[in-house]
Amino acid sequence: MPPTVTQTDLPRLSRRGKVRDIYELGETLLFVATDRVSAFDVVMNEPIPGKGVVLTQMSRFWLETLPACRPHHMRYVVNERQCPEGYAEYVAQLKGRAMVVTRVDIVPVECVVRGYLAGSGWKAHAAGEAVCGHTLPKGLRRGERLPAPLFTPTTKAPEGQHDEPLTYDEAVETVGRFLAARPGTRWTAAAMAEQLRARTLEIYRQASAHAEARGIILADAKFEFGLLGDELILADEVLTPDSARFWATESYRPGEEPESFDKQVLRNFLETCQGWNKRPPPPTIPDHVIARACEAYQDAYRRLTGQPIAF
Repeated sequence: MPPTVTQTDLPRLSRRGKVRDIYELGETLLFVATDRVSAFDVVMNEPIPGKGVVLTQMSRFWLETLPACRPHHMRYVVNERQCPEGYAEYVAQLKGRAMVVTRVDIVPVECVVRGYLAGSGWKAHAAGEAVCGHTLPKGLRRGERLPAPLFTPTTKAPEGQHDEPLTYDEAVETVGRFLAARPGTRWTAAAMAEQLRARTLEIYRQASAHAEARGIILADAKFEFGLLGDELILADEVLTPDSARFWATESYRPGEEPESFDKQVLRNFLETCQGWNKRPPPPTIPDHVIARACEAYQDAYRRLTGQPIAF
């Protein structure tokens, strides 16, 4: 098993999220991906060993590989040669899992793209509803490839709350409120919303082509963007098993749940826990479920990058 880091207690803590710790470094931030794991917005008591390293290294891979990801917020991933001033004594727990990023002003819209009918999109379609304002052809099965990828933005909800779907017009309005607090910007709400949509779809197109050549389907993904001055910057984690849905091509069958490279095995287990109301405290997770989730994360990295993950 890889080494486990569930909590970091370093100088200048800014915020502790469900699975990530963020530290202030002046004009930059230190993002630390821990091995904590959440499901249904509840943090489990048991971590997934090495998960944080996989998430950080996979984000690094995409940011360095896909032209559509540029410009982005990453400066470097912490290792023995590159470490923020004052943090050298913590490098053993930070290396590979911590990223120094440029501080940006986050646009309060989650940029979701769907190439296949899954998750909340499938639930809406099965109930006869539009998917974030998109009316889909009737008769589509669960997991089926959509006629074209859809941009389906959501709100960016506070920690512990659920994001809510937005139509495109609602996303424009949300961007407009964000820009109203920034007088003098060159952006209009319509122009920024269109750029968010265009970059989201192009990143998805490039990532999908890369993944499909390696036997993986990129079903959907979500991205965040922020402003650095007047430049729109890709931020947060990118195309990881926690922010995207990856399926194995060899087990893909429309109408069935395909093999996935994420914590779906954990969600499936929790759905069988009778009496748990999806609120804290969570049930105890068996070792075999943790081991399977650990392997799924590492297998995604190995197949997408062509290299084993180094801990």
